[in-house]
Amino acid sequence: MAGGADVVVVGAGVIGLTTAVCLAESGLRVQVWSSLFRERTTSAVAGAMIGGPVFTEPLDSTVRWQRTSMDEFTALAKSPGTGSRVARGRLVSRLGDDIPPWAAALPGYQPCTPTESAGFPVAFWITSPLVDMPVYLDYLTDRLIKAGGDLQVRTVTNLAEPAAAAPAVVNCTGVGAATLAGDDHVRPIRGQHVIVENPGLDDFFYEGGAETDWTGYMPHPGRVVLGGNATPDNWTLSPDPTQTEAILSRCIAIEPRLSTARILAVEVGLRPGRPSIRLEPDPNTNVIHCYGHGGVGVSMSWGCAHEVTTMLTTTGSSHIRLHQGREASQRRQV
Repeated sequence: MAGGADVVVVGAGVIGLTTAVCLAESGLRVQVWSSLFRERTTSAVAGAMIGGPVFTEPLDSTVRWQRTSMDEFTALAKSPGTGSRVARGRLVSRLGDDIPPWAAALPGYQPCTPTESAGFPVAFWITSPLVDMPVYLDYLTDRLIKAGGDLQVRTVTNLAEPAAAAPAVVNCTGVGAATLAGDDHVRPIRGQHVIVENPGLDDFFYEGGAETDWTGYMPHPGRVVLGGNATPDNWTLSPDPTQTEAILSRCIAIEPRLSTARILAVEVGLRPGRPSIRLEPDPNTNVIHCYGHGGVGVSMSWGCAHEVTTMLTTTGSSHIRLHQGREASQRRQV
C-alpha cells in the first residue's frame, strides 16, 4: 500500500481483523500490524458459539454489540466459505433449578426433555451461528485484502510507533494491552481445547455459568472443538495432559460418539480478561482502544468494529476523525 495509511489496527485476532475490514470497506486506507496472524492467534482456538445470554460489562453496549454480530454471522452463514453456519444446540447449567425467563426470547428456544438434559437441572435448545474459526479468520483476511487493506508482520512494543505512522490507531491487542496500554485491569485467562475428528455431530452443547471447568463441544465440518476451562493469571501456552483427559471425559459422558474420535490437536489460548470491555478513544492521543473481550470476542466482534468505524467516520463521535467514503477511496492507493 503506497502513501501510508489512514488507520493502523494493532492486533490480528478476530477483533482486529473485523475492525480492519469495516474500516477498509468504509473507504479508509488500513494497515494491520501484528506479530501473529491467522492460526497463531488466540481467536483461532475459540469455540465460537455466538448466541446465548450476555452478562459482560458494559451491559447496555455488549447487548447491542452482540445483536449486531448475530445479524452479521447469520447473514454470513448463507454464503459458503465463511466458516459460519446456523446450528441447533443445547445450553445447560448447574446454576439454579429452573430455566431463566430470558431464555424464552432466544432464537429456537425449546426446553429439553429429561433425556436431553443430560442430568443438568437447567437445559434448553436454541439456534445460533457457530463459527469455524480457522476458516473464518482466513475469510476475514481475504476480505480485508480485497478491500485494499494491508497486513504487516511486525512487533509493536509501544503504541507511539503506530501513532506516528497514521492519523488514527485502533488498539486491538487483547491480553497484550496489559503492557501496551498500561492497563493493570487486563489479565490472561488461559483456556484449553481438544480438537477431534467429527464422528457425525451437527448439534452443539455448552454448559454456562461454570467458573473454571465446563462441558462443551462445537462441531464443524471435519472436526469438533471440545472444552473447556478457564485459569486466570496463567500465561502457560503448553497443553496440560491432565486437562486434556478431563475435557475428553466430560464430553464423552454427554456424547458417547466422541469416545472413538481421533484427537487432531490440543490447543491453548489466552483470553483477554477484564472487568469490562474497553472501547473508547484515548483523550490524549490518536488511539482508540478496543480490547478486554474475555471469552466473548467473536460474539462482540462486528458490533465493536462498527462502533469503532462510526467513531472514526462520523462528525462528533470522537476527537479522532477521518474522511469517509468517496473522498477516502479516491486517496487510497493499493
